Amino acid sequence: MKTTYGTYEEYPVYEGSLGLIYSPEKSRFRIWAPTAEAVKIRLYDQDLGGKSTIEQDLKKDSQGTWQATFNEDIIGKYYTFEAIINGKNMGETTDPYVKAVGTNGKRGQVIDFAKTNPKGWKGHQKPVLNHLNDIIIYELHVRDLSMSPNSGIKNKGKYLGVAETGTKSPDGLATGLDHIKEMGVTHVHLLPVYDFKSIDESQLEKNEFNWGYDPQNYNVPEGSYSTNPADGATRIKEFKTMVKALHDNGLRVIMDVVYNHTFDTQTPFEQLVPGYFYRQNVDSTFSNASGCGNETASERLMMRRFMVESVKYWAQEYGIDGFRFDLMGIHDIETMNQISAALQEVDPQIIIYGEGWTAGDSPLPDSLRATKNHTLQLNRIAAFSDDMRDAVKGHVFTQDAKAFISGLPDLEESVKFGIVAAGRHSQIAYDKVNYSKEPWAREPYQCINYVSCHDNHTLWDRLTNCCSDASEEDRISMQKLANTIVLTSQGIPFLHAGVEMVRTKQGEENSYKSPDAINQIDWNWKKERANVVEYYKRLIQLRKNHPAFRMINNADVQHLIRFFEWKEDNLIGYKITDNANGDEWAEIMVIFNGNTEEKMVDLPKGDWTIVCQNGQINEAGMGNFNGGKIEVAKHSSLILKK
Repeated sequence: MKTTYGTYEEYPVYEGSLGLIYSPEKSRFRIWAPTAEAVKIRLYDQDLGGKSTIEQDLKKDSQGTWQATFNEDIIGKYYTFEAIINGKNMGETTDPYVKAVGTNGKRGQVIDFAKTNPKGWKGHQKPVLNHLNDIIIYELHVRDLSMSPNSGIKNKGKYLGVAETGTKSPDGLATGLDHIKEMGVTHVHLLPVYDFKSIDESQLEKNEFNWGYDPQNYNVPEGSYSTNPADGATRIKEFKTMVKALHDNGLRVIMDVVYNHTFDTQTPFEQLVPGYFYRQNVDSTFSNASGCGNETASERLMMRRFMVESVKYWAQEYGIDGFRFDLMGIHDIETMNQISAALQEVDPQIIIYGEGWTAGDSPLPDSLRATKNHTLQLNRIAAFSDDMRDAVKGHVFTQDAKAFISGLPDLEESVKFGIVAAGRHSQIAYDKVNYSKEPWAREPYQCINYVSCHDNHTLWDRLTNCCSDASEEDRISMQKLANTIVLTSQGIPFLHAGVEMVRTKQGEENSYKSPDAINQIDWNWKKERANVVEYYKRLIQLRKNHPAFRMINNADVQHLIRFFEWKEDNLIGYKITDNANGDEWAEIMVIFNGNTEEKMVDLPKGDWTIVCQNGQINEAGMGNFNGGKIEVAKHSSLILKK
């Protein structure tokens, strides 16, 4: 596309610091707007409304930048920029690099970040993580945790609500953060907590809900989760309070990031540098691989730089321990690898993973996309396994589709592919795997195994749709079986918050803006489904106690996992040998029966102890077994140790 510079590739690349640098003596603003003819900054006393108190023209500087300096203390002031480009006034906007804003993110705010740290922030310790394969992810929306009247949480829907401890349900059971800690997961994956557009922060009494996949200001915490969205410092301090509380309780924090598109194209990107940050079709319209009306251009050097610096900023300023990339396939491989390299400098154990697909076609050549099938080219970056997901529970977009856990045959190889974390294994018939006809993970940690998440139906609602003729008891068994497969497979397991309580969204498939009544976790479920909660707790502990389920390299997975050569539908069994990965158990046998009836299997002779059977887990033992024939209940797992 032709511009005053020719093509976008010819735009100058600025390598210095962008945004605001504040001190009581001086504040310096620098923005990148290479095609602008003039840029003005306005200072305001209010976050919304009112007239500007100061207006100043920015001076054009090197490599397409413009800057303004105020030699006085302007702490607390709000500000906007306005550019003239091709004779057109582009309107007031923030800067892409803005780090503090007022209500609805309309204006940046000058704050002192040194004063946003809660007590004990400096030097507080992150939970120890020895290896990425030790991770167990729990995906959570900030509001969902606390909004139910029975949560016992005071700061409902807020960052501070996530930070509360000692909270109880009416039945006296732990809720909120204490519950998550009780479950034993290692990482909390937070749905978008950067500043997003869809919630009117000036009308919080309306209790509007949104998942937040509509980015506005990428480097700012979302205001609706703070107690005072008008004050940039408050939302930052409360966000840090949440992170510290999670860290103090043994939980690392993953942030869901959506750099692939913006809410619309009336953004700081477009108002300061028209066209540059977005991909276009041949007719100059915005391309739409995101399905949201636009897609960003990660391969352009200043967008690449923005993404790298943005995630690094969250990791350094806020202590974020991981990033989940929405529609990662829209981004290019080189940008994702540069992001990984930058984050490893901050913390080598930061986890990076994403959706290895797009929602539509893109002008970016397929060979350059960070899609699942290109995971081998990604450095320390993982991808979600839709192979495992759909094989275990059913095709995600077919509401009544059955799968392995509900008795649908011919999915055994796809489930086995998930068990070995999408890697190479001599006993996998890759031509029978549902989507991937060859391995796509170099090492186990590159595969995120899951059966449900915020998208689409909850696991329980899916089972209600596809197995309405089954008894509730059988569907509970399927629910347990699904995540027993996930939590005993190699790779990194991922759980949807509330799945351990048989969470329902009352059949709503796409609850991105449904009310709290649909989305909130009902803490009465914890008592009603106490046996399921206990099962998940013991299942998670089983994985944590036994490194055989989380081998570090694919070579060990190939050598130490041997599948039984059974030919029966919906029946999978395998043995893990040789004290795998330093496990105290010499051998482990795992059997999954997805059939609608019990099955007899013939197992090797030996001095075995049953640790999981008929929807119960007890590592101390549930009986001895010397080999030979044993019955495996329908929709259930059998695990034995030697």
